[in-house]
Amino acid sequence: MNKLVTTIALIFVSVYAFGQSCCFVTKDEMQLMASNKAFQRSHKLPKPYHHVSQAGGEMITFSTPDGQQANAFFIKAAKPTNYTLFVFQEWWGLNDHIKREAEHFYTTLGNVNVLAIDMYDGKVATTREDAGKYMGGANPLRSENIIKGAIDYAGPQAKIATVGWCFGGGLSLKASILAGSQAAACVMYYGMPVKDVDQLKTLQTDVLGLFAGREKFISPAIVAEFEANMKLAGKTVAVKSFDAEHAFANPSNPAYDKVATEEAWNMAINYFKARLK
Repeated sequence: MNKLVTTIALIFVSVYAFGQSCCFVTKDEMQLMASNKAFQRSHKLPKPYHHVSQAGGEMITFSTPDGQQANAFFIKAAKPTNYTLFVFQEWWGLNDHIKREAEHFYTTLGNVNVLAIDMYDGKVATTREDAGKYMGGANPLRSENIIKGAIDYAGPQAKIATVGWCFGGGLSLKASILAGSQAAACVMYYGMPVKDVDQLKTLQTDVLGLFAGREKFISPAIVAEFEANMKLAGKTVAVKSFDAEHAFANPSNPAYDKVATEEAWNMAINYFKARLK
């Protein structure tokens, strides 16, 4: 009898734990690259920049399912709307460059709430070494709880779009999966795709993937695998690989590619406008 009770208890705990964490409890390949010196060198140091919001953006906190608080840069829509865009940082963290990009989306898209989410709990890197440490050390379960807290903050009626770059590109896809039926659109810039087909099957939006064709980390082979996995999952993805290096769309990057960035930006904006209306 005691053995039976113990077995039932273990099953209950396992089911409960799965319910608390649906998907992403292990580090993906991009996180595992964080200490790779070649990967670190592929990221140019950000240029100095201080963002002053012209749209009323401000830092906020929200509760997460693990009983903690998380941070975000929030710009509220001028009129009530159900649309919220989640913006995910590069490996540097939620720095002023990301706040500027969040505001750029806000002013271009029109009436949409924008939430640029701090995935490092207040830490922002200014060196490659710190960025590698923060990205590589990010706890996947904590990241999932931050995203779930952001979904709760947006509200049960929210239609959620996501966008992110580098580390945030992968987070954009993961957040759209976690959003379930609330997912409205997903753009990922040169981020590591989710490879589990069963997880991709739960995605309830299409995806626009904007990749760097010259980089070897999120390589053309990985992008092709992602397209194949999305097809196996019965999902739609549109992919564009630019003749550019990783982080080509970051204006703080000294190796910024203006032409590729503008093309990618227009693709992202047109994609969002077609879905957030």
